[in-house]
Amino acid sequence: MGTRKRGPLAAVLAGVLLASSCASGGAGPLEEASEQAADVDVLADVTDQELEWGPCEEGVEEAECALFAVPLDYGDPGGERIEIAVKRLPAEGGDPVGSLVVNPGGPGGSGYDYVDLAAYTVSPEVRRRFDVVGFDPRGVGRSTPLTCLDARELDDYLGMEADTADGDADMTEVTEEGMAELAESNRGFVEACRANHPELMLHVGTVNVARDMDVLRELLGDEKLTYLGASYGTHIGAEYADQFPGRVRALVLDGAVDPSQGQLELSVQQATGFETALRSFVEDCLTQTDCPLGRSGDSVEDGIAVLTDFLEDTGEEPLANHRDDREVNRPRAELGVLAALYSESWWPRVRGALAEAMDSGDGTALVLLGDELYGRSDPEEYENSTAALIAVNCSDSASPRDIRAYAEAAEDAAEESPIFGPPLAWGALACAYWPQEAVDPGGELDAAGADPIMVLGTTRDSATPYAWSVALAEQLDSGFLVTRDGDGHTGYRRGDTCIDAVVDAYLIDLEVPEDGMACA
Repeated sequence: MGTRKRGPLAAVLAGVLLASSCASGGAGPLEEASEQAADVDVLADVTDQELEWGPCEEGVEEAECALFAVPLDYGDPGGERIEIAVKRLPAEGGDPVGSLVVNPGGPGGSGYDYVDLAAYTVSPEVRRRFDVVGFDPRGVGRSTPLTCLDARELDDYLGMEADTADGDADMTEVTEEGMAELAESNRGFVEACRANHPELMLHVGTVNVARDMDVLRELLGDEKLTYLGASYGTHIGAEYADQFPGRVRALVLDGAVDPSQGQLELSVQQATGFETALRSFVEDCLTQTDCPLGRSGDSVEDGIAVLTDFLEDTGEEPLANHRDDREVNRPRAELGVLAALYSESWWPRVRGALAEAMDSGDGTALVLLGDELYGRSDPEEYENSTAALIAVNCSDSASPRDIRAYAEAAEDAAEESPIFGPPLAWGALACAYWPQEAVDPGGELDAAGADPIMVLGTTRDSATPYAWSVALAEQLDSGFLVTRDGDGHTGYRRGDTCIDAVVDAYLIDLEVPEDGMACA
């Protein structure tokens, strides 16, 4: 999962499993948390809890669930508490190594639900040797949730079209009026968060999530942490290692985020990954008999030109929607296509949805694809993943406060990815209005003193460009890079038996391969 997501105008595409926002002027709660990272006594009442495991309300039958409490603000450990929901799937073998904590990314992804997919996301060997454990990070899902806009307001936010010079919602040339519209929409999002959760929104950053994960490690009875994090989940793992290097057993950081970059820089850089993934999708499409973008013998550029013309047309004349009353404009059509960029398994559905839209003007299938990406399985409401996505991104590193910086970034991103680059840049705009006191300064994480940490990168990863995995492996003092040559987001359990064997040997037996080893 991961990563992630960002929506074409205001926020959607802007959240794809990335991280970060603004620097604060003084020592805020996040900095105080880091200063207290080694102070065990202040959290004695938290780590003395017992996890009362019981049946889960839903999911795989063998799993068991619990809640535990953590400080809202680690700078005030005796203050208000919030709840963290956790799920465990016991090891299938008789000689467990311990717990494997997992996180699918986002930000906003549910580690709690991710446990139910363990049969697919980890190998049978790992299942035999580890309890698979996932939690919903603070602000997400079944933990104390952050909510901002209601479903109708979020529909408007994600599907917003700002005024542009060419009039077809191409976000490269947003007019002065359009920038004012975007500013109003994104300020409104932040103010809705403030109205609903004025304190929680100040404490949802990854620095705090890592502290929560260490409390969980303690409550699970594990001396050291074994962890598998995908996409944004790599940021959680790297932050954990930086705060608690002596408590690292084995961390697999799959499809890495580069924590040294600010949110806007990440958005622009992410455009390269989406362009690579888009070209792979189009190249494959042209070999299929049902491809609406051309036929065998056409070039990838020809296919992308057909897609670009189609999206421009939806910006001028929206498609029909038989699911509900939402207008299938360019932003919503782009969201549907975006699904193809996360996994090859989505390619046939996206091809079919595009064919239906191009042949009959029916955009319903594209809307459904976008809904799946953004947690809208219930027609009446969304999961709160988009609120969490934006809140965490805007809490984790510096972002500009001047809207013109986003306009310039949109132009830069368009050079790398003409279709998805500008929406990615504009999708970070909410961070320009996030409360300064909520933001961690960000920067490189070196985790000095930690045992070896695996960073796994996929060469044609869409949401987290391969260069980010290279960068994170270099930043971590004990980091080592493993490369999967392939398509799709993340590398483990994606059909590459070589990669899976290397990851399993590391998790189970702590076997560390040569730094830079690659599987074709």
